[in-house]
Amino acid sequence: MLVLFDQGTPVGIRNFLRGHVVKTAYEQGWSTLLNGELLSAAEKAGFKVLLTTDKNLIHQQDLSKRKLAVVVLGTNRWSLIKSAGQSIADAVSAAVPGAYTLVEIPSE
Repeated sequence: MLVLFDQGTPVGIRNFLRGHVVKTAYEQGWSTLLNGELLSAAEKAGFKVLLTTDKNLIHQQDLSKRKLAVVVLGTNRWSLIKSAGQSIADAVSAAVPGAYTLVEIPSE
């Protein structure tokens, strides 16, 4: 599955997503795109999942008609995320177009 990491998504998460092709917004030249523009560019390029730490995205965009899924991490702190790798991988693998999934990351 083709997965896009939004700005602020720790790139170390790539290690949890074996079997998926992961690119970053920066690598795609999309680091300055706003949310709606980023979603449209990602869909056009064939991405199936946007992985982000932007919890407000759900309130800013209508995802129901989108061709990609959005998976949101509860934090961008790598020290907390690295213990939630399996939960993140499971959320990405289960993602369906138009869905919004929040992965809660334990604070300790």
